[in-house]
Amino acid sequence: MDNDKWAFGLTMMIVGMGGTFLTLWILSLVMELLKKIYPLKEDGGASKES
Repeated sequence: MDNDKWAFGLTMMIVGMGGTFLTLWILSLVMELLKKIYPLKEDGGASKES
């Protein structure tokens, strides 16, 4: 029975790591898509003229 607990624990660890990496990959794709939709301005826009 102890072997079943180890197998379940390792399986959950692998599935959890895979889910985490998949989520991070999807988020990076969304961020790249948003960068293409809303590109940064060339001048930066931080300087104010007074």
